[in-house]
Amino acid sequence: MRRLPPGDPLLHIRGWDAPEPVRLYWPATSTRKGPVPLIVFSHGLGGSRKGYSYLGEGWLARGTANVPIQHAGSDETLWQGSPLLLLDRLSGAADEREAIERTRDVSFGLDRLLRRDSPVHAAIDRKRIVAAGHSFGANTTLILTGAQVIRDGKPLSFRDPRFTASIVISASPFYGETDLAAVLAAVDVPTLHFTTTEDTIRIPGRYSPAQDRIDAYAAIPTPRKALVVFQGGPHNVFTKRSLRNGWPLNPLVKRATAEVGLTFLDLAHKSDPAPLEDWSETWKPILAAAPTPFQVDPRRWARKRRI
Repeated sequence: MRRLPPGDPLLHIRGWDAPEPVRLYWPATSTRKGPVPLIVFSHGLGGSRKGYSYLGEGWLARGTANVPIQHAGSDETLWQGSPLLLLDRLSGAADEREAIERTRDVSFGLDRLLRRDSPVHAAIDRKRIVAAGHSFGANTTLILTGAQVIRDGKPLSFRDPRFTASIVISASPFYGETDLAAVLAAVDVPTLHFTTTEDTIRIPGRYSPAQDRIDAYAAIPTPRKALVVFQGGPHNVFTKRSLRNGWPLNPLVKRATAEVGLTFLDLAHKSDPAPLEDWSETWKPILAAAPTPFQVDPRRWARKRRI
């Protein structure tokens, strides 16, 4: 296992394969009620554990623990060094070998959080562990929850069954795959997808229109899925960047993204569609397509309402 980069943590997880502590957003005792749900987040190509702090802080404020994993090999160090070699660095970081290493990073991080010598292992709700990611990190999330890359006619699977739902923010294409339905056929956990009407990926050697994000959503076979499409906003609107000329949409998209992730998990884990429906009504002015709650067991929902 490759070593993780230094962190500036909220909590030190002993036993991690790095001399430095890692960043973990953990709810204060006063805000916790029972076992704590956990989101493990994977950043996009060239990103870092700090690049989505608005999500970490937003989820934390509502009692959900989360840990952003930084992927050595496809993180912010790609932008360092000679500009003449940037294309080579990006191409090397975006191949299937790095995609596989990323899934191992995430599973390794989860292993350490759940180990008995972790200070939080007993407090994590094993039934509410969620994979999440943006762009290339969204692909990492899909692979962790069932997506299979086909090579030489054989499927490569790196599914981690501990993840019970996923948050897929602006997934990049599975380059080299011609049958997206086959790649995503085994994804069966509840999945929330994000994109925008201007969600185009343009980096050296890579181009992907917003329709690719819609196609990934459509190819997921389970009906337990939902799609959010914001009206406007580029691919990196989901990072913590302020973006030139991004006001007022940029901060609104960030706030809405943090909120809807947890309302979706209320549906996925508690069979409660009301928070997601309320969210769609609240944010209607900036939505091109609102998420539709999938069908839940009405008897289970009725029982919960009586409690």
